Parts: sequence; C-alpha cells; structure tokens
Amino acid sequence: MENETEIKILLTNDDGIRAEGLISLARAMSGLGDIVVVAPASQQSAVGHSITLHKPLRCIPEPDFPVKNIRVFSTNGTPTDSVLLGIHGIFGEKPDIVISGINSGPNLGYDVTYSGTVAGAMEGVVAGIPSISVSMGAFENIDYDGCARFIRKLTKLVVASNFKSVVLLNVNYPNLPEESINGVAVTRLGQRWYDDVLHKRVDPRGREYFWVTGKSVSACSQPDTDACELERGFISITPLSLDMTDTQSMDEIAGILTDSFVGK
Repeated sequence: MENETEIKILLTNDDGIRAEGLISLARAMSGLGDIVVVAPASQQSAVGHSITLHKPLRCIPEPDFPVKNIRVFSTNGTPTDSVLLGIHGIFGEKPDIVISGINSGPNLGYDVTYSGTVAGAMEGVVAGIPSISVSMGAFENIDYDGCARFIRKLTKLVVASNFKSVVLLNVNYPNLPEESINGVAVTRLGQRWYDDVLHKRVDPRGREYFWVTGKSVSACSQPDTDACELERGFISITPLSLDMTDTQSMDEIAGILTDSFVGK
C-alpha cells in the first residue's frame, strides 16, 4: 500500500478548475501522497508564462471538487500564478513535483511558447522543482483516464530519479486506447505551421475587429519530433530547457561584433 504522505504533488492546468483533464489527473494521483490542486477559475489557454502583477490574486477553496481527500483551490490568475500560490501560499515549501494538465489538445513544437499548460510546468522548474506538462493529442471525444494513469507512473519515476538537472518533461499523449499505443518516444520539438491565422471581421456597429485563429497545415514533417511521433501513435516526451541561449551562434556573433565593438 502506498504511503499517503510520501510525495508532495502540485497540480495545475490552463483549461480551468472544472476541466475534465484536471479532474482525471487528480483522481489518478489520489493516494500517491499530499496532493494540492491550484488552477485558474476560468479558461487560460495560450496565456504563456504570464504572471499577474497589477491586481490582487485570490485563492479560493473548492470543496465541491469531484475528487475528495485532496486540497483544491481556484484562482483568478494564470497557470504561472497558480504554481506560485501553490508553492508559497499552500504548501509553504517546495513540493516534490509540479504537474500541469491534462490539456485538451496537443502542445507541440513552437506552440509550447504560447501554452499556459507548459508555462505552469515552467514555473515549477523556475522554483527548482521537477515538472511535467501533459496534453492530449485531440480536442474532442477525449479519454483522459489512460493518460492520467501513465502520468501517475511517470510521476513516481521522475520523483525517484536523480537527474543531473531539474527536468521539465512535455508529454503529448495519443487519444487512443491504451492497447493501441505503440510505446513511448523521447522527442525533440518539431515545427508547426498554421494557415489563415487572422480573420478580419466587422461588428454590428460597422467597426473592424480581428480574430486570431488558424488551422495547423503541417505536423509530421520531421522524423523524431514530438508531432511526428504523436501522429505515429507514440507517447511523445520532450525534455525542455529554460535556457534559450543559442550557443551554436555565440562565436559567430562575437566574431561579427568584434570588428565594430570593443570586447567580446
């Protein structure tokens, strides 16, 4: 029998406190240890790694959350705010792991820079905590439970492992029955292109406005990438780094600038 106080787990998402993916994840984690959920009260998709600085943050208990015997709070902030509140306001110390999701729809390629789901996990890494962001490879008719069971297993593995650095794992899970999944692939970020990304419209008063939308027109174009392996029926796990330095270009840029500026 698992020790109910063994692991301290902070859960968040960007789809909101009542999202089915979060509920399924919380249910799967129940019994692993001290579980705290802090999530936005409303939809926060595509907010990126934004933080609230110019208004008060609320952290409201949610006694009617469908999963019992865990602490659950909603906030008027972002996923990043949620993780800050969970660490400093609820736990008062670092949990063992932060998990953000389960998101409705994938977070692949450069889309991770927009994703509130990935940002929640990023904030965990900023605090020095191993973190997982997890998304489903579909937007409709989603079965979250198989993914949630996989994340439970992955959570125990990550917490027990002695990684050299604080890991951020971005997981994209195929919307398939567990027996139809081909396996697990460790991947790199791919590229996704979108068509028709901005619509210009006119409101009833004759004023122009714009609606950001777009449909992905390219996914599995590069082997060994997250999008390609997900399309092939594999669970894609991409280790992400917050160090965005382009180390390959440093010497070249330094050489170019040395001719015009003093020093390197």
